[in-house]
Amino acid sequence: MTSHQDDDQFRLFVQRQWGPLLRTAYLLTGDRGTAEDLVQSALEKTHRRWGRVLRRDAPEVYVRRAMVNTAISWRRRRRPLEVPLLTSDSASAPDPYGQVEERELLLAALRRLPPRTQAILTLRYFEDLSEADTAKVLGCSVRAVKSQASRGLARLRAGLGATAIASSHRLKEEPA
Repeated sequence: MTSHQDDDQFRLFVQRQWGPLLRTAYLLTGDRGTAEDLVQSALEKTHRRWGRVLRRDAPEVYVRRAMVNTAISWRRRRRPLEVPLLTSDSASAPDPYGQVEERELLLAALRRLPPRTQAILTLRYFEDLSEADTAKVLGCSVRAVKSQASRGLARLRAGLGATAIASSHRLKEEPA
């Protein structure tokens, strides 16, 4: 295959996969700008090895693995400088944006998990990959995926349960 054909195939791959890759990257980073940087970085690494990646017939796996490894590397190197603000707890009327807040709470809880666990939960439950496919992307055993997913879900439930309990206590303590 010529270099021109490789470039055309790579362009087509990027066009088809940009949205799903960006969604995965956002779930791994929690920031749209950083997610775009992550996808670009992973695609750059993939492009350099595109001929070999195609021969293995699994470009999506290769790119996702590059994204997870890069995200973990970035997270180790730089700690977030931003401190998220607490949501207002003075809501008296029903909140029409409850789903948005729940999603933000879930994403915040996901970002508090260790990078590897965060990657496993993202690939398994947000990207809907099987345990075997997740293990393939991360280069680990299916057993490791199962155990880390189980522990990660337990930590998410505990974290989200604690948040819900804390907000219900604040509401009960407010004067009528």
